[in-house]
Amino acid sequence: MEQEVIDVMQVSQQGAMIDLEKERNEILARYRRLFRAAKPVLKGDDAKQIKKAFTIAMEAHKDMRRKSGEPYIFHPLEVAEICVEEIGLGATSIICALLHDVVEDTDMTLKDIENEFGPKVARIIDGLTKIGGNFEQGTSAQAENFRKMLLTLSEDVRVILIKLADRLHNMRTLGSMARNSQLKIAHETIFIYAPLAHRLGLYKIKSELEDLYLKYTEPDIYKDIANKLKTTKATRDRFIENFIKPIQKKLNDAGIHFIIKGRPKHIYSIWNKLKNKHTSFEDIFDLFAIRIILQDVPAEKEKSACWQAYSIVTDEYKPNPDRLKDWISIPKANGYESLHTTVMSQTGQWVEVQIRTERMDEISERGYAAHFKYKGNDTSTDAPLDRWINQVRETLESEDKSAIEFLEDFRGNFYNEEVFVFTPKGDLKVLRKGATILDFAFEIHTDIGKRCTAGKVNSQLVPISYVMQNGDQIEILTTKSQKPSEDWLRFVTTSKAKARIKDLLKEENKVYFSDGKEIIAKRFKVLGLENNLETLNQLRAYFNKKDYNDLYYSFGKGYIHSDEIKKFKADRDARINKQAKIELDNKAFIDAKSFEKEIKKVKGVDTLFIGDDLQEIDFTLAKCCSPIPGDDVFGFLTVNEGIKIHRNTCPNAQQLLSQYGNRVIKARWSSQVAKAFVASIHLDGLDRMGMIQDISKVISSELHINMRSLAVDTNDGIFTGDIKLYVQDTRHLETLMQKLNGIEGMNKVTRVDVE
Repeated sequence: MEQEVIDVMQVSQQGAMIDLEKERNEILARYRRLFRAAKPVLKGDDAKQIKKAFTIAMEAHKDMRRKSGEPYIFHPLEVAEICVEEIGLGATSIICALLHDVVEDTDMTLKDIENEFGPKVARIIDGLTKIGGNFEQGTSAQAENFRKMLLTLSEDVRVILIKLADRLHNMRTLGSMARNSQLKIAHETIFIYAPLAHRLGLYKIKSELEDLYLKYTEPDIYKDIANKLKTTKATRDRFIENFIKPIQKKLNDAGIHFIIKGRPKHIYSIWNKLKNKHTSFEDIFDLFAIRIILQDVPAEKEKSACWQAYSIVTDEYKPNPDRLKDWISIPKANGYESLHTTVMSQTGQWVEVQIRTERMDEISERGYAAHFKYKGNDTSTDAPLDRWINQVRETLESEDKSAIEFLEDFRGNFYNEEVFVFTPKGDLKVLRKGATILDFAFEIHTDIGKRCTAGKVNSQLVPISYVMQNGDQIEILTTKSQKPSEDWLRFVTTSKAKARIKDLLKEENKVYFSDGKEIIAKRFKVLGLENNLETLNQLRAYFNKKDYNDLYYSFGKGYIHSDEIKKFKADRDARINKQAKIELDNKAFIDAKSFEKEIKKVKGVDTLFIGDDLQEIDFTLAKCCSPIPGDDVFGFLTVNEGIKIHRNTCPNAQQLLSQYGNRVIKARWSSQVAKAFVASIHLDGLDRMGMIQDISKVISSELHINMRSLAVDTNDGIFTGDIKLYVQDTRHLETLMQKLNGIEGMNKVTRVDVE
């Protein structure tokens, strides 16, 4: 078998000006490593099929190389290894991982795949293949491809799992990509793939994706936290050793077999805590958790064994009664089972302790594949993860045509916590936290949802907007005369309820769609506007409507008067006249890549330099993040407002880069830039006489900075302040912040976004 692999490699690498022998050996080593990892799960002719898939992949990618210069075949081999070793998938997934880019990147078709490997493999490969062709303006190619991938949940979850393996390897090798590509891929990852890994219970993969996102979007912060974790490791290890000693002794005395270890929080999690709680690294007490994994526990005794271990831990250390989390009795929706408690150590430090069995631990680390393994031949759908997959399948039945809206609704189900409620007969229902009576009604059945008028919670009458709490017993009240309204969309939270309400409203509102379409067509004719997709899309964007139906409905219902189209035409004509002065043709505004080429023609580089004398290229600074010279930035090509410059850390960056990455332009500050930019800082500290005077002295007298506005508030000896001022660049701002931090009584000075 190995000789055949070598023969394929010899054919595929003829003429390459590289060290062929070394490369052949490396490919063969990776192939052998994959086979060793897969051996325990192989059956029948699996080995033969995997070898055939590898041979086809080698031939298909023979002339292709990654950005790093490595042979492209390294990528499918690594993805296949992640599938088997880190997710726990079998032979079919390995074959699909090896072939996952073949249809997209070569002349091989899905029919060819089906002829070689059967319909199941072909369907999975289809789910992994991006949609080809062009998309309308205003739509998102990325969102359309996400939707296609997510739709495969209704057929085969392995598509999603293989895609996660693919994304993990791409993130691990992101260093060889250009900066704007790094940002696009990293933001896509944090926007959709990390939450998806979380929802499927793949904790390790989710954590690594989040850390890699931070590594490439905030490299300095990532390095700083990593270095601090490294330098404090010895101290943490000593603390953990002393903490677990008495627990180990008591567990051993009780005859319990176990593994106990400290688990450090990952870097992204620490960064989130630093950012959200406005604290310092040194002030975070829960940098790690203690995990107790119970071994050799029969399934029927798992709960009692975990509670026995809990009793031993809390006999030794006092627990915080508000921090007990029992995910054994009612597991999380992604299948996660564990018992968490937070206890006070002998040094006065709170420590989280997680207690679980080996089975629970494997499911928490490897997610869906481990869940499926332990489920075995059980075909019931009572497991939380099965319930969620079924909910997803129901949500996917929606006929909503907006890919971005679909993605937003779907993504809303990823990270949310659950609420546990009961029917009048005592059946448990699990919905996302924040769900209302109306969500509950649609969860039971669409007919009940659309006729829901009120609810009873624990026998008390409540409105349909009532937000359910854990333990509530819900009864739905209905009337035949009730009809859905748009107002319902304001307070429902579940994707299922939103999708069903939208479908019901669409059916009722068809007359408004047709009326609106006719109104627009007549007004276009009067004003001499072409009634085509381009003009309609511009009108949709002008009125900020998410799709054409929304646009038609607004006109048909009278929310937008037909005279507004005249204003749209005037604004559009003014913009066209302005664009006519720019020496770039209109195609540049469709694709940022072609726009970069136009910049390159003029400037000799493919990067937009902000602040130089190249006035032919129009741009504005985004108000949502107010970039100043020195900030890491990117350009974004808008539909109606030209290029906008955003900070990489802009609150909107994640959505822009994850959904419209093809419209991102590399941008840098020019050394010629010489003007003042508005920045905003937030202060807090101890109030005292003369504090405002000292702040003003630093800003105006020492650094000669002009203030635009100053707002200060005091409460019980604490002051907070927000200042908008004019600075030249980030260095200028950092100097100011350092000086302000040195003022007596000042606690913290932070930069905030300006609106």
